[in-house]
Amino acid sequence: MRLQGRVTAITGGALGIGRATARLFAEEGAVVAIGDVDVAGAEAVAKDIVGRGGRALAVGVDVGEAGDVQAFVDRIVAEHGRLDVMFANAGIAHSAPFLEHPEAQWHRVLRVNLTGVFHCCQFAARQMVRQGGGGRIIATASINGFRGVENLVGYNVAKAGVIELTKTMAVELARHQILVNAIAPAQIDTRLTQTLPEEARQRRVARIPMGRFGEVDEVARAALFLASDDAAFITGHTLAVDGGYLAGGLWSR
Repeated sequence: MRLQGRVTAITGGALGIGRATARLFAEEGAVVAIGDVDVAGAEAVAKDIVGRGGRALAVGVDVGEAGDVQAFVDRIVAEHGRLDVMFANAGIAHSAPFLEHPEAQWHRVLRVNLTGVFHCCQFAARQMVRQGGGGRIIATASINGFRGVENLVGYNVAKAGVIELTKTMAVELARHQILVNAIAPAQIDTRLTQTLPEEARQRRVARIPMGRFGEVDEVARAALFLASDDAAFITGHTLAVDGGYLAGGLWSR
């Protein structure tokens, strides 16, 4: 087991990538703390993990609120004595053309997708330093942080910020033996993408050389790699899980 006994935190853990990662981390021997604004959803994931013989707890967390994130970390430490891995995964999106994008939605998306990641990573890193150093921080970025994608200006800017935040944290935290990396998924088959009109889905698939959306378990396995000892000399990196999207340009099969 690659995470045996390690205490891990996952935000946005009630659904999608977060839920798949929580289950995988638990299968690999980790204690999993699931933070989400959807408390019932987080509790359902924790109950499922415990039912499979794993160890998990669920906590209501709004990552945009610093106090919520601090309380999340404090709860984990109070119950398990330490924090070894933070997966700052919570995120939202708002789709609108740039000329019509509401300012309120701009602030809402950046509050969760960038400020929320900052909160999670900072409070986790402070705890890791107090423990004497060592630990892993992983953030969910996106291929949208590398390339402009229409109608998602707030999301794109926030994810680009996560990529740069990852580099900065990696440089500053290396002396504490804390490794910081990000994952940049392309379109992943989740509840959100399943609601897209078929024409929009096909347009997005056409940009991916592998010709399909990714699966949440494929992203979870990338998170597991970065959390494990297999990634012991990797920091400041953003790992694209994208079926060749960034390599292939505007691919058409």
